[in-house]
This record gives sequence, C-alpha cells and structure tokens, in this order.
Amino acid sequence: MSHRLQVLIPEDLDMQLRKAAQRNRVSKAEWVRRALRQSVDAVARLASLNAPTADIEQVLSEIVCGRS
Repeated sequence: MSHRLQVLIPEDLDMQLRKAAQRNRVSKAEWVRRALRQSVDAVARLASLNAPTADIEQVLSEIVCGRS
C-alpha cells in the first residue's frame, strides 16, 4: 500500500530534483523515493555497527588530542 507524503521545498531544490530525475530518466517522485530509501538504508547500516557514540564536542576533542 502506498502513502502520500507532501513536503514543501524551496524552488531551487525543486529545480535540482527535476534535473537529477531527468538525468536518471525517472520521474521526480521516483528519484526522491530512491534517494530516501538509500538514505534510510545507509542510516540503518550505520546503526547496526553498534559503534561507540558520544557528544560531538567530546568526539571532536578526542580527535584533536589524537592528532597531537
């Protein structure tokens, strides 16, 4: 079953989506569906790593300390 999702986007983004869809010879809606699926899948793969996480400031601080 399909569900409708309405998202308001700025005109410049709409133009970018239209051009990307044309380059891939698909409708704008299909291009957006594919992009969303890829993004959701990528986040799911990252989450499955169960990698350690921390506050972004702490992570950046540890990176800087490791470079010294």
